[in-house]
Amino acid sequence: MANILVVDDELGIRDLLSEILNDEGHSVDLAENATQARAARAGNSYDLVLLDIWMPDTDGVSLLKEWATAGVLTMPVIMMSGHATIDTAVEDKAIGALSFLEKPITLQKLLKAVEQGLARNAAHQAAPVAAVAAPAAAPADPTFSQLPAVSAVMAGVDPGPHAHQGFDLDRPLREARDGFEKAYFEFHLAREGGSMTRVAEKTGLERTHLYRKLRQLGVDLGRGKRG
Repeated sequence: MANILVVDDELGIRDLLSEILNDEGHSVDLAENATQARAARAGNSYDLVLLDIWMPDTDGVSLLKEWATAGVLTMPVIMMSGHATIDTAVEDKAIGALSFLEKPITLQKLLKAVEQGLARNAAHQAAPVAAVAAPAAAPADPTFSQLPAVSAVMAGVDPGPHAHQGFDLDRPLREARDGFEKAYFEFHLAREGGSMTRVAEKTGLERTHLYRKLRQLGVDLGRGKRG
């Protein structure tokens, strides 16, 4: 789980991004302007910031410069705007922004940018440790320990449902269908780390319909949730 700050003056965008990121297992703080963003940054350490460019008090580019000058730009920042130019995007990256997202932001682009941002932050945090760490032990025999199911069992972790399962067909159609659907959704929940957003995208269902369907089937929504 990562700590993420979302800064945008549009309530709808803040709520949407918050819902998606919370669904991904992250902790999200919201700010509607630069003043609130400054206060949030002063009192917290974030793994990633999503920052809108056009805001009523101070624009995002100026706030980015401010953080860089003050030496508090210690986290990746993803800039967002529906009206920015290529020059603005280039300027953002020159100041220190990781990437730029153009509104309206698609789910795929958002998740990819967040994933890259968190990976960059993790690499930055791990660099000082790696410099003083002892040499790593020789890798174990890949023919055994690197098999996902085997390594999961050895670590005491539930490997989750498998993609290929057997079903008892000697029962009424409704029961057989419900059994299949339950196994189907449990598989996708486990594979997507419990992310309802990703499962809805994979299965082609609206989130509201998906929640209703899972409750109807008695699927444990916390089974595949990331810790």
